Amino acid sequence: MAMVGLFWIGEDSVHLGAEPVGAAPGVRLTEDGVAVVGVDGGRFWAWDEVDRIETHDVPVRSGVRRLASMAFDAALVAVTGDGELPPAFTVEVAAAGETVLADAHAAVTGGIYLPSEYELSTALLRRLADGGADVADLLAWGREHAAEGTPAREEREALLRKWAGL
Repeated sequence: MAMVGLFWIGEDSVHLGAEPVGAAPGVRLTEDGVAVVGVDGGRFWAWDEVDRIETHDVPVRSGVRRLASMAFDAALVAVTGDGELPPAFTVEVAAAGETVLADAHAAVTGGIYLPSEYELSTALLRRLADGGADVADLLAWGREHAAEGTPAREEREALLRKWAGL
């Protein structure tokens, strides 16, 4: 699997943040619609029912601040031996007359996203919700490239621009 912005892309699935394991919460995007798992037994909406997908409390920092945070976290783990789960953020799905909040865990190294990738990711989410973009494009890329791992920042940003039609 590969991380491109907020999207964890595999050969057959796209998740916002890390792919949930077991009963963990998360949001999965498919060609058919949006699935929220771990909330009230799970929910699913077809794309024509989705009005909005937004993210809240996503850890975003500039490159320098991101590296400093990662170094501090690594030093803390080395000294204390305590590690923690990556930071969580909230995904808000408004669809079929209801709004559901779900937690997702950051899957990017260090748990902190760069502002450029975050902004492009939210633009892509808006386009997916309004029908201007298609998850099939992300899945097609995943089938061809996800096994190679996460691409370099410039390529990630170019992919997000392409998928969002920017």
